[in-house]
This record gives sequence, structure tokens and C-alpha cells, in this order.
Amino acid sequence: MKKLIFTGLTAAVLLSSCSSQKTEGAGTEATAVMTEVQQEAQTFLDQYSQTYQDLYTKSAEAEWASNTRIVEGDTTNAAATRRANEAFAAFTGSAENIEKAKAMLKKKDQLTPLQVKQFEAILYAGANNPQIIPEVVKARIKAETEQTEKLYGFDYRIYEKSVSTNDIDNILKDEKDLKKRLDAWQASKEVGPGLKEGLLDLRELRNKTVQSLGYDDYFTYQASDYGMSRPEMMELMQQINKELRPLYRELHTYARYELAKKYGAKEVPDYLPAHWLPNRWGQDWSSMVNVEGIDLDAALKPKGAEWLVQQGERFYTSLGFPSLPQTFYTKSSLYPLPANANYKKNNHASAWHMDLDKDVRSLMSVEPNSEWYETTHHELGHIYYYMTYTNPDVPVLLREGANRAYHEAIGSLMGLAATQKPFLAELNLIDKNTQTDEVQTLLKEALNYVVFIPFSSGVMSEWENDFYANNLPADQLNKRWWELKKQYQGIVPPTDRGENYLDPATKTHINDDAAQYYDYAMSYVILFQLHDHIARNILKQDPHATNYYGSKEVGNFLRDIMYPGASADWREMLKEKTGEELSARAMVAYFQPLMDYLKEQNKGRKYTL
Repeated sequence: MKKLIFTGLTAAVLLSSCSSQKTEGAGTEATAVMTEVQQEAQTFLDQYSQTYQDLYTKSAEAEWASNTRIVEGDTTNAAATRRANEAFAAFTGSAENIEKAKAMLKKKDQLTPLQVKQFEAILYAGANNPQIIPEVVKARIKAETEQTEKLYGFDYRIYEKSVSTNDIDNILKDEKDLKKRLDAWQASKEVGPGLKEGLLDLRELRNKTVQSLGYDDYFTYQASDYGMSRPEMMELMQQINKELRPLYRELHTYARYELAKKYGAKEVPDYLPAHWLPNRWGQDWSSMVNVEGIDLDAALKPKGAEWLVQQGERFYTSLGFPSLPQTFYTKSSLYPLPANANYKKNNHASAWHMDLDKDVRSLMSVEPNSEWYETTHHELGHIYYYMTYTNPDVPVLLREGANRAYHEAIGSLMGLAATQKPFLAELNLIDKNTQTDEVQTLLKEALNYVVFIPFSSGVMSEWENDFYANNLPADQLNKRWWELKKQYQGIVPPTDRGENYLDPATKTHINDDAAQYYDYAMSYVILFQLHDHIARNILKQDPHATNYYGSKEVGNFLRDIMYPGASADWREMLKEKTGEELSARAMVAYFQPLMDYLKEQNKGRKYTL
């Protein structure tokens, strides 16, 4: 489900997108006469940004090659990626750059606000690559590169036949034979054991890297990008879980009984066996429900994969955004590899800002079905966010989302908007006169958005918090994973999963987008706050039945959020645009009609959460 904004690079790269900067690029502040201190600061920032962009681009190109062409036994790409990332790390983590940034921040009251933000970004990037411990940084980069190759080069097999992750996903969505489902689920976890040694090594290296500049651990470092401490972030995750727990409890009860019926189980289990669910990690159950009158898979299949991507672009241009650059289509890797390909690629959908300017790409394996339809709109949300904050008014080092969750929120918002009935009717993917069961539509949406919350804010965030901050023992990694799965999701393994397995490592983000999965939980909360505002205050439509298509006013609202990138304070931005602080209120309100329905359906049923 969830997508990387960028894959494989260090956290510093993920958090800082840039393009060549001129003094006038500081926007309105540059129109004023600079003081001597401000001029000194700007001269350094200009020079830093130019080198940063050059090294970032080289690193991005190397990473792209490593993710799009994986050949077993060939270490050429891995070596090139390691060299490029080491060069990037040596620059961002150089003692000279870090000390200069620290010295300038001691004069922060004499700097412009944008200059202060840029120096803070330099220190944040430097903390992940400090050259006071260069051998540790090099070792971490090498370990990350090797872990990525192991993960994405893995040969998944069912009944001795090689299969793709798309194949496994399709079995878990459609297959009714529990034995076949179990075989597919177990096949999806076979990659885990081979990743254990590398992940333990990465924990030590990631923690050592950031500790050298004063962070307690890697999780603390990642959370600090929100201006929050680790305990504050975990408290926020608990709050989000608590607000949505009553609805999740109803969904969990409903799913247990419905799936027991579907599979012909003699008894309804107290907890959901993992292989019963239509997703490898149990994070999205939406394919359990088919809404009568809406069969997107059937409507999309004859259109082909290319149509999905092109239609995604048409959606954004209808809102007033520009067309994608032609290089997006010529340089991206958008579709599955042919069956006879002699190499593999990363199948996890992601969006890339390659040169921190005009070269934007996406790595996907699009097939003409409803899941990839939503995913394509989501990934293009990242792409258009990149394109929008790449402008002369945003300084180089602030060309990223208002926070990491905003990037995901924009993508997921467009994914939601693209699947609502009035919009689907406009595209002739459904008949506009089709009568649909609105509660079933809400149920399908909740089995995606609501079901995801305990996985993201609970299981993933708690496990990584334990792993990095609490030094979770190496002989308890899988045990803790399944404890959290049961506690938050009410999911249990279908068979014994001892420490000879490493099921958390089968999740992409545990390896190469570490200690920041709370981004996705926050993004869903923000997405419903934005959608609620758009529906009620701009479109004047029911939030459950909107059509953004063609609305320049919606496009302007989104552009205002995206344009300043990280030069805007994320809390102030949310309050200004929606009128409220971060809260699950809008999400809870959106699904309230479903809550009433589920309580009626679950009367007399046993609750176990």
C-alpha cells in the first residue's frame, strides 16, 4: 500500500530536495537589502546547494539503476550506488559544513527565517552522515545497499515456480482455497530470514551514526524532523489509534465473521489468521468487499496499464497543474517486466525527484486494475508535489513536503478522490445512473483507510520504536512483531512463527525507509482533514460523493499547500487551510454512517478486541 517518496537513499536525501539556487531564489526576502551576516550566510548556502544538487543527482541515478535493474550475482550497480552515496554523505556530513551551520545558527536572530530553516536542514542532513565517524557512515551505506539488493532481488517461489509479488497479491485477493492462500502467504515471508543479519547490522550502524551528533537513537532522529521528541510522536500515534479504535473494533468483528463464512470455517476465530486477509501484512482489507454496480477491475482491464498513468495525468491537469514532462514517460519504469526478462526490479511503487529540478520519475509495475488505479494517482501526487515546490520562491534545501506526512497525504487524497462515484461516472468507468449501496462503498473505503491505522501507528511504529530506541533483543524480533499484530490488529500467524523467521523485514519500509512509518498514519489523518475542507467549503459536495475533476479552485487550494514546500510550518499550514489542528475528527465523521451499520450487523457477535 504505502509508497516511498524516494527509495534507497539516506534519510538526509529523502528529506531534502533541491535545485540550483540563486540569491533571488529566497523569494520575497531577497528583495530586501541583506545585512553583512545575511550575505555571508547566503553565499555559503548558494555554494552548498550547488554541490548538494550535483552529488544528490549522481546518487539518485545510481540508486535508480540499482532499483530498476537487479541482476543476481552482478555487483556493478551496488558498487556504483555505494560510491555515489558515500560521496554524498561525505559532503553533507563534513565537519566543516556542520560547524559552519552551527556557527551561523548562533547568529539566528540576525538571519532571515528562510536562512535559519536552511541551516537547520543542513544540520539534520549532516546528523545522518557525520564525517567525524566516516567509517561508520560508509559501513551503513554499504549495508543499506546490500540489504536493498537482497530484498528486491529475492526469488519468490510457490510450488517451485518463481512468482512476482504482484502474483502473490492477486492470490491473496482472489483465492478461496485456504491451503493455496497459506502457501502464497508463506511464500511472501521467505525473504525475511535472509534479511535478519543485515537488519541487525543496520540498527547498530544507524544508531551509531546519529548518536555522534547527539540523538539518542535513529527513531528519535527521524521523529525530530517533525519538531517532536520520540515520546511525543508515540503519544500522538496512541491518540490517533484511540480515536479510531471503536470503528476498527467493529470492522475486526465484522471481518472475522464474514471471512469465516467465506472460507467455510466451522468456528469463527477470536483473532484473524493472517493468511485469511487479502494483503501480505493485513494492512488493507478493501478487496473483501465488491460494491454492486462498481466493478473497477472489469472496467479497467480492457483499457490497459498505459491508460491508467495517462488518466492520472489528465486528472491533475484538469485541476490546473501542468502536463508531466515528456522525460517522465521516457525515463520512468512504469510497468511490469516481461516474463522473459533476465533481471528483476523493485516492484514497490515510488516517486523520484531525480535531479531536484525537472527530472521526475516513478517506479511502478502498473497493471490495469483498481489497486494500481489508486496507486497511480497516489504516486503522481508525489510527482506533482515535487514539480510544484520546484520554483524560484523556495530555497533549495526546503524543497520537500511541509513534513513527510504531507507528501503522503497529498498522494492518498488524490487516490481517494479518484475512486469516488461521481468522478468514476465522469470517466465512464461506471454508469452515472448506477444505483450503488453507499454503506458498502464506505465499508470498502474503511477496510482500506481505517484498517491501515493500527498497522501504521501501532504495529510498525511500536516495533521500530522498540527496535531502535529500546534495543529489542535479537532473539525476540519476530515474537514482538506478532505480539503487536495481535494487540493492535487482532491478527495472528497461521502457523508457528519462531525466531527462525523475520516477518517484519518482509515489509519494505523496515529495511530502506526506516523508523518513519508514522508518516503514513499522520498522512491519512491529514488527507481526511483536507478532503473534508475541499468537499464542504470548496465544492459544496457530500464528502462521500465528490468530483474534483476540472475544479481549478481545488487545484489552487492544493497548489497553495504544495508551493512553499518545507518553507512553511506544517502545523500553521494545516490550521490555516482547514481551520483545525491535527485531528482524526474528520476521518471519524466521514465513517460515522458505517459505524452505525456495523453495530447493527455485529449484534450478538463476540468482540475480542
